[in-house]
Amino acid sequence: MWLGTLYALAAGLIWGLVFVGPLLLPEYPATLQSVGRYLAFGLIALPLAWLDRAALRQLTRADWIEALKLSAIGNLLYYLCLAGAIQRAGGPLPTMIIGTLPVVIAVCANLRNARRDGRLPWLRLLPSLALILAGIACVNQVELQALHADANADLRRYAIGAVLAIGAVACWTWYPLRNADWLRDHPGRSPRTWATAQGVATLPLALLGYIALWTFMSATDREFPMPFGPRPGFFIGLMVTIGLFASWVGTLCWNEASQRLPTALAGQLIVFETVAALSYAFILRGRMPEPLTMIGIALLIAGVIWALRVKPVPVVDAESYSAH
Repeated sequence: MWLGTLYALAAGLIWGLVFVGPLLLPEYPATLQSVGRYLAFGLIALPLAWLDRAALRQLTRADWIEALKLSAIGNLLYYLCLAGAIQRAGGPLPTMIIGTLPVVIAVCANLRNARRDGRLPWLRLLPSLALILAGIACVNQVELQALHADANADLRRYAIGAVLAIGAVACWTWYPLRNADWLRDHPGRSPRTWATAQGVATLPLALLGYIALWTFMSATDREFPMPFGPRPGFFIGLMVTIGLFASWVGTLCWNEASQRLPTALAGQLIVFETVAALSYAFILRGRMPEPLTMIGIALLIAGVIWALRVKPVPVVDAESYSAH
């Protein structure tokens, strides 16, 4: 349990970095950042795949199709929505919307995976979910006050950012549930191999996307220098850094956590990503968070600690029970 929690914490600290990327590259389209990140991830995965080639050869055609689906939705589409949301609404608003993931995933997992993982009793789960929601509300209140105080704020742009962030939530609610399904169905397979397989599956998707985007932008936006934009060195370095740490190392840590924890509980531990992203955002701003923001972060952490105390209860098979 605690080892799985430490892996989830490491994944959250690493994944928090992806919220900083779009803020560091505001002039780069979200589509270019998404395909660039996962093109780097795919290229990084190639030598890792060679080292792990014996285990990868054991994957079936169905396994590779599943890796392709997870890569398309959990990687490319998710980061496209997230980067677009951050560029339009700034860092805090999308971070808060993504911060609802622990609640959304916990509820979905408790509804669909109770027979496999056991059910986390709703009444015992409720306090942790309430603490997490209260923490998100506190931080969100501070950001909304800042938004209202900005006379130049573009509410339509913020609204589009919020919608894109909701799309990112939908993608990353689907991803960990399906990813955990595969890992639980294949307990003998290495989480490292599965992380590498997703990187390999991402490569052709990202390469096709990059070529299509390069062709489109060359025809429609001649002021933006393709293929690497106005800051090629910084763009390539950032994409490689995010591709290595946030994509491969983060996915590896999350796979390790998913094999050790009930999906509903692992879902709540994504709150670490929210806390990390907020911390990095305030470091980038160069100032300390407001007191209410600090209270909100404390509530989030308290909700996670409470959740760790909730043990899943096996679900009694009604048919077997009646037969006896």
